[in-house]
Amino acid sequence: MQKTARNALRNAQAGQELAEASAAVITRRLGIMGEAMADPLRADHAELSRMGAEKVEAMTASAGAAFAGAMDLGQRAGRMAAREGAEAADCMARLARADTPFAFAAAQTDWAMGAWSRAIRDGWAFYGAALKAQGQALAPVHAKATANARRLKR
Repeated sequence: MQKTARNALRNAQAGQELAEASAAVITRRLGIMGEAMADPLRADHAELSRMGAEKVEAMTASAGAAFAGAMDLGQRAGRMAAREGAEAADCMARLARADTPFAFAAAQTDWAMGAWSRAIRDGWAFYGAALKAQGQALAPVHAKATANARRLKR
């Protein structure tokens, strides 16, 4: 749980840094575009040309990471569903074999307690995997925006 909490905090901090860096970059670039409109020959053409290409690069990397994360989450969900289906089938077989009301109730209780336990464990694991996927999808955009903010600050 501590690792999951650290990942959630790290993602929140990265999101805050991204927001701050984006605001700084947008502000500076709007100034650069205004300067370019006022004096096209002295415009910062290198910076103007970066604006589109770097977004495509960062967003492509982000989309690839998001896709990989979504595939991982889908596979995890599929494995959990298959396992729970097998657990339910096993419980049904135990219920069918129960020769006393006590054995029937015990089979139901065992299944229910196991299902709750697995749900809690799987929920935390899934949440952790989702945070990991979120961080990986955010990373390329965060890296580009914070690098731009540092470079444009000079």
